[in-house]
Amino acid sequence: MDKSFLRLIETSIKSNWDLDALTDYKGATLQYKDVARKIEKIHLMFEAVGIKKGDKIALCGRNSSHWGVTFLATLTYGAVIVPILHEFKADNIHSIVNHSGARFLFVGDRVWENLNEEMMPQLEGIILVNDFSILVSRSERLTYAREHLNEEFGKKYPKNFRPEHVHYHQDETEELAVLSYTSGTTSQSKGVMLPYRSLWSNVQFAIDMLPIKSGDKLVSMLPMAHCFGLAFEFLYEFCVGCHIYFLTRVPSPKIIFQAFSEIQPNLVVTVPLVVEKIIKKEVMPKLETPSVKLLLNLPLINDKVYGAIRQKVEDAFGGRFHSVIIGGAALNKDVEHFLKRINFRYMVGYGMTECGPLISYEQWDRFKEGSCGKIIDRMEVRIDSSNPLYTPGEIQVRGDNVMLGYYRNETATKAAFTEDGWLRTGDLATIDANGNITILGRSKNMLLSANGQNIFPEEIEGELNNLPYVAESIIVQRDGKLAALVYPDFDQAYRDGKSDSDINKQMEQNRIDLNARIPAYCQVNSVTIYHEEFEKTPKKSIKRYLYQ
Repeated sequence: MDKSFLRLIETSIKSNWDLDALTDYKGATLQYKDVARKIEKIHLMFEAVGIKKGDKIALCGRNSSHWGVTFLATLTYGAVIVPILHEFKADNIHSIVNHSGARFLFVGDRVWENLNEEMMPQLEGIILVNDFSILVSRSERLTYAREHLNEEFGKKYPKNFRPEHVHYHQDETEELAVLSYTSGTTSQSKGVMLPYRSLWSNVQFAIDMLPIKSGDKLVSMLPMAHCFGLAFEFLYEFCVGCHIYFLTRVPSPKIIFQAFSEIQPNLVVTVPLVVEKIIKKEVMPKLETPSVKLLLNLPLINDKVYGAIRQKVEDAFGGRFHSVIIGGAALNKDVEHFLKRINFRYMVGYGMTECGPLISYEQWDRFKEGSCGKIIDRMEVRIDSSNPLYTPGEIQVRGDNVMLGYYRNETATKAAFTEDGWLRTGDLATIDANGNITILGRSKNMLLSANGQNIFPEEIEGELNNLPYVAESIIVQRDGKLAALVYPDFDQAYRDGKSDSDINKQMEQNRIDLNARIPAYCQVNSVTIYHEEFEKTPKKSIKRYLYQ
């Protein structure tokens, strides 16, 4: 079997030449031939400035057609893409660009407003994703190449650019393709090295399992700098010739519902937050009326009632989808039970950036409620437990999807794998006789936001502990929101003439100042003051489990 990821891209472009490919919702549409033309122009620019195979190209901006073009152009040239979440603070973006050794940064206009090029001295150029204009050039070759790009393109292809002109880099399975940073804070930020086999394996799995075809439509709303959105709302669909619509603005529920209604996607990929809002706000209240409750208690009628309810939920997602894939975080148990009861076509997948991302999955009609599916083909799983059926143990995996390691971080790479080569996921689970994996908790301290972002509490605590009169802190999750538990430095505060009321006000101000420093998805919602030190282990680390 041909395991070339870039051959999938090349074949799709040639096969779907005249079909619509990428649309900025309420904006312009690029056909597959337009994407190919733009890729070729970026290649000409890379060539002119001396980009070599394996060089790093950073990309940071909201989802858009040109984001997709830049990603594809980088890989098809043979360079390594470094996608950066646009929600990261400027300092985080500067750090990632520098750590990755990127030669160029393609950036969205909103992100660019907050960046400082002086903090990224290695960059040879910064290019605006919106129109590929040059924002900063430290190379005469770049300036010249961009100014003469159309002219050079015309010289190379005097009789039009055609499918037979499309020839891309021949990728090797172990070759580095994507350098994906798991966090935006310098001290903890790890660059996950995903090889081409991981991209191919994730996309090929989707091709094998999902009946989406050329010309089908999809709404992309998850950030493509995250592996989940990248693999299953962009790369897979592009490889089969779909028409992808990007919600270029912040995807509020109102915009999402409007887009679903207009576009009527053939597949929905989403996070629990969106599903839960639809169910809790649009559906559940209607089931609480006395007449509906009565109908649901009548055995012959309730199937019809459930059918009508299912139709309402399906209509909220556009009504034409094959199935709804939910990932990135755990689904609320009550919501999941309701979806199962009305026979809704949903699946919950499980993965991590280090697997690009997929680990387990199951088709909707065989999916076991409460589980996260079964290990996917081309992957193996084991539970580090004496009795995996009943006693939770760490999920450990190996196979085609697994990363090469962490970039320039041998210590973290070594810690991520067992001595016999299995990737440690840090998640605790059981596995039943049929192979269904049920996650019961996380062995690490990492938290997940409602929309699937990884949150590392130690990083937030590190920032918070530097603020006035904070002696110690713990970040916990309460009702889906982050809360800070703080033991203030009362002695210092009292010495400075502060009252208890002043300390309370200072802690609230600290919360506001903290939120200004950290990404939007890990904002702290409340502060609770503790009047005694937190309990600690002999190693003097806080016993977190006492405060969860």
